[in-house]
Amino acid sequence: MTRGFGIVGTGVIAAIHADAIAMLPETGLADARLVAVTDVATGPAAAFAAAHGCPAEPDLAALLARRDVDVVCVCVPSGLHAQIAIQAASAGKHLVVEKPIDVSLDAADRLIDAARATGVALTVISQHRFDQGLVELKRLLADGTLGRLLLGEASTKWYRTQAYYESAPWRGTYAMDGGSLMNQGVHYVDLLRWCMGPAAEVTAVCVTQAHQIEVEDTALAVVRFASGAVGTILSSTAAFPGFPQRLEITGTDGTVTVEDGRIVGRAFAGNADPAASAVSADVAGSATVNPGGNPAAIDVASHAAQLADLLDAVDTGREPAVTGESGRAALEIVLAVYESSRTGRPVSLSR
Repeated sequence: MTRGFGIVGTGVIAAIHADAIAMLPETGLADARLVAVTDVATGPAAAFAAAHGCPAEPDLAALLARRDVDVVCVCVPSGLHAQIAIQAASAGKHLVVEKPIDVSLDAADRLIDAARATGVALTVISQHRFDQGLVELKRLLADGTLGRLLLGEASTKWYRTQAYYESAPWRGTYAMDGGSLMNQGVHYVDLLRWCMGPAAEVTAVCVTQAHQIEVEDTALAVVRFASGAVGTILSSTAAFPGFPQRLEITGTDGTVTVEDGRIVGRAFAGNADPAASAVSADVAGSATVNPGGNPAAIDVASHAAQLADLLDAVDTGREPAVTGESGRAALEIVLAVYESSRTGRPVSLSR
């Protein structure tokens, strides 16, 4: 059965969703097509629709009224994610919500509750979980190859110009966007927690150094995990010219380093996993683009894999690999970083 997708919001990230939807049948991942889009900016919406061979509906209600729309991709500013997604859930549409799930825990909770009450599937975009390097890293963690986890490091050193922030009035605001950690770094916050487990405490500092915005362009945090392991989070949009996102996980028996979805380094005590050690970094990863200096440079294949996972979850009755609760957990860490920076004190997180 062909699944129909609708996209709400036709800004930069919407093109990635449209390309990912088109990739699903092309690669045999799922039978799906883009059937309609909508945006409050009707001119850009019409141009986007024409470019992708589908109609532009005049408003959200019209898109949600379409019976051929089974799944809605929410690609509006972050502070509107829950508001739009709750309306879509009420219309019985399954949900793909761009990261972050929203900018407040209250909004995230309302969205999760709405999806649960209406029985629709909800996934929050964390496409890097589907990168081959991360899939391999998770296998190594599940097999116990790294031993007891000690240290996790997540780094997003990207570059955005002042013009980027001035390209839309919502960018660089607390209400609609958040800073470098909420917008750009949240991907690797999610990956760090996915690998290391729940965070127990965060101590952080956030600063605005290179842009005229109300939010931070650089965030640094030390994390204590519930397991007793520790970690660091670095996120910046002031690091010219922009560098690969990096995740490094260290345990008592080894270390694995991932950059932009590729395993670029691994070492195991006593050659704990000879088969894994024999896999080259070129084979272990798949990233071919670097969004460090360009917000539109995103590898669409991982988005497509996450959309395919959602459709399989709908068909089989299971939860998506990336749930609303996963998105909430990453948001909670980001907000704890912000609170710690404001107060100058460690912030405890719920388990």
